[in-house]
Amino acid sequence: MSAPERLRITGGAVHDPASGVDGEVRDICIEGGRIVERLPAGVPTLDARGMVVMAGGVDIHAHFASSSCNHARRMIPDEHAADPAPAPQLPDDEQPARSGTGGSVPSTFTTGYRYAGLGYTTAFDAAVAPLLARHSHSELDDTPCVDGGIFVLMGNDEYLLRQIEAGERDRARDYAAWLLRSTGAYAVKIVNPGGVEAWKSGQRNVSGLDDSVSGRRVTPRAILETLTDAVNALRLPHPIHIHCNNLGTAGNYTTTLASMEALAGRRAHFTHLQFHCYGGGSGQPWSSAAAKVIEYVNAHPEMSTDVGQVMFGSAMTITADAPVEYLLHKSSGRRWTNIDIELETGCGIVPLTYKDKAAVSALQWVVGLELFLLSADPWRVVLSTDHPNGGSFLSYPALIQLLMDRSVRDDQLKRLNPKLIAGSALADGIAREYTLNEIAIVTRAGPARLLGLPHKGHLGAGADADVTIYSRDPDLARMFSTPRYVIKDGVLIVEEGQLRRAPAGRRLRVAPGYDDAVLADVRRHFEAYSSVSFDNYPVQALPGEPVALG
Repeated sequence: MSAPERLRITGGAVHDPASGVDGEVRDICIEGGRIVERLPAGVPTLDARGMVVMAGGVDIHAHFASSSCNHARRMIPDEHAADPAPAPQLPDDEQPARSGTGGSVPSTFTTGYRYAGLGYTTAFDAAVAPLLARHSHSELDDTPCVDGGIFVLMGNDEYLLRQIEAGERDRARDYAAWLLRSTGAYAVKIVNPGGVEAWKSGQRNVSGLDDSVSGRRVTPRAILETLTDAVNALRLPHPIHIHCNNLGTAGNYTTTLASMEALAGRRAHFTHLQFHCYGGGSGQPWSSAAAKVIEYVNAHPEMSTDVGQVMFGSAMTITADAPVEYLLHKSSGRRWTNIDIELETGCGIVPLTYKDKAAVSALQWVVGLELFLLSADPWRVVLSTDHPNGGSFLSYPALIQLLMDRSVRDDQLKRLNPKLIAGSALADGIAREYTLNEIAIVTRAGPARLLGLPHKGHLGAGADADVTIYSRDPDLARMFSTPRYVIKDGVLIVEEGQLRRAPAGRRLRVAPGYDDAVLADVRRHFEAYSSVSFDNYPVQALPGEPVALG
């Protein structure tokens, strides 16, 4: 069946924490693609008796629509051959369905179809170089079923670094606003502030917040403070999205805490926190420092994070943190690609397999779960695997099962390499099990709130009619892997676990204002250094209207 203009979902147990609803059996009414309070008698109904009803899932941080993903796809022909994705059978009035490939980095249409098949209806690509934003928007055009957007990379941008060095923080703010508008982005993303530029210019990396970047009077601390203040001054819906320095290295939790302390009192989102919570180093073995970091997050309500959980199996590491990827290539011996994006950032790509018998992989799995289970506020510590870095988004159901079922967690723990996890909080035993309402928070309501999307993540009146309905199943991974029904903007797109329709998603972007006086200086910079003309740089004809600022 396809959903009519009006639809009443009846008899389901609704989990809508943003509306204060925790498993109450009630009707959900849909009209014109929105949730409404009531409908007249006699409208079409969908019987959800015995089922669980939630809003559509919201993925706050993934990598699925960028030129970097295209490079990654080229590196895994074996995965593509092993996971072909035939075109689904859709009604004749739909756009033609498209075949594709799966693996750790699925092709565009397959990505949209598979997100819908999990009950996710909104997703963001969290790291797009400004110069390559046009490519990302083209990929989003070909990713159906989900509303999507991009986070634009800054923090290693040549023009920005020059403004910071000159003490021109107001100009840096106006430049950030112009860049957001020009790229059609939704938020600002920082990766290894200063470290990528240092590596590109011959300096190995930066390690401390007060290190000089390539001999300039610029430090990671100054980059963090400048961009955080700019984002907050512009009143963007989502706070600055930060990938800290020293990702993936023993002892890096001290840098993570130092970064948080530097921004104390200011809105900031620290992404894939699992990769930044390692103890040890300086001759000491790796260990979990998750408890120390999450204690700080718990005590600072202005801070939020997504976890970046590692899941065992195949993954693809894709990050602008090129120096880290080079070290991963050297230590693993795996294939490697490096991309140098002029004046803006870099990128490294290394395919990887996380194994439960590998000591570091086991530690990473433990650290992520500790962040979830020791969190005092699930609204600020939301679910991600940093797809595909820590694992595919298709592993979300298995991750949900780990959070909800201690026995499954403990069984997996017994199979891990014990070398680095002894004495960790998880190894010592954490009894907490997430409820269905907490799962609704970390996969829907929480990320929607952190993204500043008032029409997402809930089923209250006025919300987008994005609804996921699950059949109850004692096997929680199976339950969350195959929703019974998925509704997007009031249209039934998944029925009995099968894709029925594949509508185009909306584009989510912002368009903050700025002082036009900045443009003359930016133009001079382009004319002096860039191979792309200033006039051709902005992405044209972006779909939809910008999201309103706070």
